[in-house]
Amino acid sequence: MELIRSFVAVELDPHTLKQLAALQEQLKAQIPSRLVRWVNPQGIHLTLKFLGEVKAPKLEAVKGALEKVCSRYQPFTFSYGGLGCFPSTNRPNVIWVGVEEPSGTLLALQKEVEDALARLGFKPENKAFSPHLTLGRVGRRVSGAERRKLGERIRSFEAGTMGQVKVEMVSLMRSDLKPSGAVYTRLASFPLGGER
Repeated sequence: MELIRSFVAVELDPHTLKQLAALQEQLKAQIPSRLVRWVNPQGIHLTLKFLGEVKAPKLEAVKGALEKVCSRYQPFTFSYGGLGCFPSTNRPNVIWVGVEEPSGTLLALQKEVEDALARLGFKPENKAFSPHLTLGRVGRRVSGAERRKLGERIRSFEAGTMGQVKVEMVSLMRSDLKPSGAVYTRLASFPLGGER
């Protein structure tokens, strides 16, 4: 039976993707290309839950759970901006743009998604949810000294609040790993507040 590598995410609007692509270009001009694998800007998204390899029939149960959770939330807005790294700018593995949503709706939605999927047997994350938009991943072979230098560059880069995203739906996505990078396909989407 086919296993589908999948995740739950908020997709971004074309204007936001364009802004993030422009930011990537600015960073690429300052960072040697061998250090970072940049995410295809069309594929940048806000991950709520990574599911891993899932059998197709189980995805039907996932869809049912997501539909139920999303029907209980109204559309909301988050702002994005500022650059950071995981685990830290001293040891960067992932370069990201931060996400802020002061009302707590995003965190509550993510927790409900996490809890609903845990009931279906998906392992809960052991780290607290830290909403972000991944721009690039630092190559495995990059030395500690190069990582520190890269982190310093990220810290000195000015990227204040860039804009806002209106969240009106949550998507179940498929991820296919290709030599050129991951390719994402939407399997289903769930409007907040139920059917419109």
